[in-house]
Amino acid sequence: MTEQFRIARPHFDPATGLARFSYGLDGLGFVETLHLPPGADAAASASFLKLLDLTAIVLGVSYFKLRAPFAISAPDIALTDSERAFAIDIYENGLGEFYARNQLQRFGRLTIATAEDRTGPLPRITLPERTLLPIGGGKDSLVSVDLLTHTGVPFTPFAVNPKGPILTSVAAIGTDPVYVTRTLDAEMIRLGKEPGYYNGHVPSTAINSMIAALCALLYGYNQIVLSNERSASEGNVEFDGRETNHQYSKSLGFELRIAGILADATGGALQYFSLLRPYSEARIASLFTHESKFDRVFSSCNRNFRLTGNDGPLWCGECPKCHFVFLIFAPFMAKDRLLSIFGKDLLDNPAHEGSFRELAGLAGQKPWECVGEILEAAACLYTLTRHADWHEAAVVRAVKADLLAQYGEPRLQAAMAECLTDSHDHHIPPALAAKVAAYAV
Repeated sequence: MTEQFRIARPHFDPATGLARFSYGLDGLGFVETLHLPPGADAAASASFLKLLDLTAIVLGVSYFKLRAPFAISAPDIALTDSERAFAIDIYENGLGEFYARNQLQRFGRLTIATAEDRTGPLPRITLPERTLLPIGGGKDSLVSVDLLTHTGVPFTPFAVNPKGPILTSVAAIGTDPVYVTRTLDAEMIRLGKEPGYYNGHVPSTAINSMIAALCALLYGYNQIVLSNERSASEGNVEFDGRETNHQYSKSLGFELRIAGILADATGGALQYFSLLRPYSEARIASLFTHESKFDRVFSSCNRNFRLTGNDGPLWCGECPKCHFVFLIFAPFMAKDRLLSIFGKDLLDNPAHEGSFRELAGLAGQKPWECVGEILEAAACLYTLTRHADWHEAAVVRAVKADLLAQYGEPRLQAAMAECLTDSHDHHIPPALAAKVAAYAV
């Protein structure tokens, strides 16, 4: 294959807040834009220009995947060795699901050619002690809102192309946000539906994190606080000799990698970490129950919130993500409250049995969705078999025997206890970690 994906040097106009990113592939040209709030004064700094170049690299995955060539070229962008390794990681593991579902073998085979950055370490820049908090519209970032609020850490909500539950969640938070408009090249979207071109999942958390980093420098924030749980580090399938993870850019491994890249680009001034990394999905669900003001505004359903916006109610009730979120809330939330959020009982519909079996590892594979660990789902289902409100639900009754046969009661009990035990495998700043741990009981 002689095709090559080309990444041009990006351009940013601080007067208008418009950033332009240009790409070339197989004789085709694409331009993507970001419209950031105008009026920033840090756009000429070496740190900002470095992050702008790295953002161009990361945003490029959306265009690269149309043909997925083996060679990537960015001759006008200078990268260090660690930055090139970061880029390869994005184009390999970040696109792991895309490769697996399209049966493309790319792991260990991609190359990226860039100029050499030999300038040495960048000086530490000055950033105010302020927090930028990405809001996704789901339960996780709203638990972070609650934790930061009760530990006295002021924050600014952040989102790219906010819509639906993001807008309603931010309105309920009541703090002025930073919003960025991202406009993908329309021709790329069209070609993704045509024969001869590929389409599939991209590492959206990595993309949005780089955009957040630009905003952190432009508007003065010294930390970006993510809301990724420990379950995100579990992969879905083995493909091409490597574990493939739908949530790779939410994993702890990627978090540590991008945190190092952002720190190096700012002389150590910009921090990046997930506040929820110590917690399982079940633990996060239990924390969510402490606050009810977001019950009518949040959604973790991806089916009804596509690229074009809000296409339906907050919860479709049919997808694996809806089923998983319902499942992890059920052990901790009053049944009438849970039913009022979803509008129906997802565990009492026999048609959903197959989906819950996949979530718990009783059939098929872990769904290509942002769902928790298989054993975690199995442990929650087991808990419901002993729960007064749920043990008679159709799905719970249908899977109980197989659940116990496959895992055994002692293992399921231990798994549930582990779900509710906080992990020390995170890199939250120690002082903040101590404050959060004191509140999150």
